[in-house]
Amino acid sequence: MGRKLDPTVKVKRGPGRKARKQKGAETELSKFLLLPIERAARKQKKQTSKKPGSDDDEDEDEEEEDDDDEEDEKDDLKEDEEEEEDTVQANFDETETFKLPAAADRAKEGLLQMDLQTIHQRIRDNVDVLSHFSEKREEGKERSEYLSLLRSDLCTYYSYNEFLISKLMDIFPVSELIDFLEANEIQRPVTIRTNTLKTRRRDLAQALINRGVNLDPLGKWSKVGLVIYDSSVPIGATPEYLSGQYMLQGASSFLPVMALSPQEGESVLDMSAAPGGKTTYMAQLMRNTGMIVANDANADRLKSVVGNIHRLGVTNAVICNYDGRQFPKVMGGFDRVLLDAPCSGTGVISKDPGVKTGKDEADVLRSAHLQKELILSAIDSVNADSPTGGYLVYCTCSIMVEENEWVVDYALKKRNVKLVPTGLDFGKEGFIRFKERRFHPSLKLSRRFYPHSQNMDGFFVAKLKKLSNTIPTQQKPASTPEKSNMGKKQKLKPEKSETPIITKKAGVKSENKKSDGPKKAKIAKLDGETSKKSAKPNKKQKVKELNGDSTKEVVIEKKKGSQFEKNNKTKNKNLLKKNKNRMGKNKFKKLKNMVGQ
Repeated sequence: MGRKLDPTVKVKRGPGRKARKQKGAETELSKFLLLPIERAARKQKKQTSKKPGSDDDEDEDEEEEDDDDEEDEKDDLKEDEEEEEDTVQANFDETETFKLPAAADRAKEGLLQMDLQTIHQRIRDNVDVLSHFSEKREEGKERSEYLSLLRSDLCTYYSYNEFLISKLMDIFPVSELIDFLEANEIQRPVTIRTNTLKTRRRDLAQALINRGVNLDPLGKWSKVGLVIYDSSVPIGATPEYLSGQYMLQGASSFLPVMALSPQEGESVLDMSAAPGGKTTYMAQLMRNTGMIVANDANADRLKSVVGNIHRLGVTNAVICNYDGRQFPKVMGGFDRVLLDAPCSGTGVISKDPGVKTGKDEADVLRSAHLQKELILSAIDSVNADSPTGGYLVYCTCSIMVEENEWVVDYALKKRNVKLVPTGLDFGKEGFIRFKERRFHPSLKLSRRFYPHSQNMDGFFVAKLKKLSNTIPTQQKPASTPEKSNMGKKQKLKPEKSETPIITKKAGVKSENKKSDGPKKAKIAKLDGETSKKSAKPNKKQKVKELNGDSTKEVVIEKKKGSQFEKNNKTKNKNLLKKNKNRMGKNKFKKLKNMVGQ
């Protein structure tokens, strides 16, 4: 009977299972490792303990016992997994319920130094709540409160000033913002550009590998770039570097030259050329043909341009030192122009951590104003009638909208240009709307590059095509034609517009020729004023009234009227001399109309 009672067998093994669970010394890993060994040991014992003449029933019982052991072990594993799931779920529930700290706690945090690990955990919880705000937000709390806490925590943890963090929170979604800030804490990989004027990328890579350099091609988008992972020799002092076979250059600096795509035999202007990486890249694409004008406003930085041009074997470059805003007065008519404008440097924080706290709103607006002046002068330097070119590439190492889309949109309004595709098939599109601003829809053709997505410095690239060499003039509304005409005359000939106040005959004649025509109402007012100003004839008229000669009065008035018409210019001259010191702009306009009639 005992053989058939399977439940009794399980009851006997029950205390052993409980005792095994109560052992605290065994870890989960040891359980998983020992269980197969125990099974193998039991099977081995079963085989060694087998004797000839044993009953088949006993073998069946042992097999049943082994099956029961396996079932018990599976049950134990399931129970352990369920317990682990319960503990994981409990921990997840604890982290999920994120609550904002009270005002008193925030005040204490300002006085006492807080653990950075605690701040980092709070940032992660806060980002999780903001990403699923409707589900995980605390009742009675608004989104602005969470954002305010996140802003202060990011400033503390990543060492940014509040202005820059606020700008970055406007540009990026909250989850992407953390990736961007983390990417700025890591140095970008070292990249080099092969100088095809002296070697090929395959030969250069083999030579550097023989020197103990670990490298790879930069990417499918570049045919000359190499990325350096590790090197046993200094990359900036190898014989290949000194002989000009490659140039140390960031991956993002390849992009504007690729977008410009200079052709052989063209004349190209690099408006801010230092330290010469883009200039030498253009020279190797043009195969040392045509002409490249490398300009920079800083004479000290031009020394590096001279050195790199000589080292890399560039022979079609001319170096000059002018302010870019005045360059159209020096030289113009270029087929293509590259403007790498000076900026706030918010895309290269990994190279210059001082940007985190050293930039404010005034610096950004100051850079934007300079960039607007530079892009207009760069457009004026381009020849729209060029058979092969007529293009301008504008780029910055900044991610601020004020320095990128805003500047390009300003250029679209001030000059006859349009945006064209950059030819770069990766990167993010430029903004066409940002907060309250609305930009031209064609700004989608511009490209933005970020450290966390492309693993290169933050960069902005836009390509413009010049349509006409004429500079458009903005006309004022037609409702005030007199003011617009006067404004044009004062701009074109300011000296002549001011000379009639001194009352010279030549000035009066010139005004007569350019008069816009009389207006009856103004003439009537002016005649009234002149009759009021001439007070001496009124005294004579009063004397004649006393004598009773009313007929003579009329004759005198008629004679005076005819005399006024004959001697029009002399009367005006006398009036101007009398009122020379107190004549204003309005009286001058009235007098001008009267003289015209």
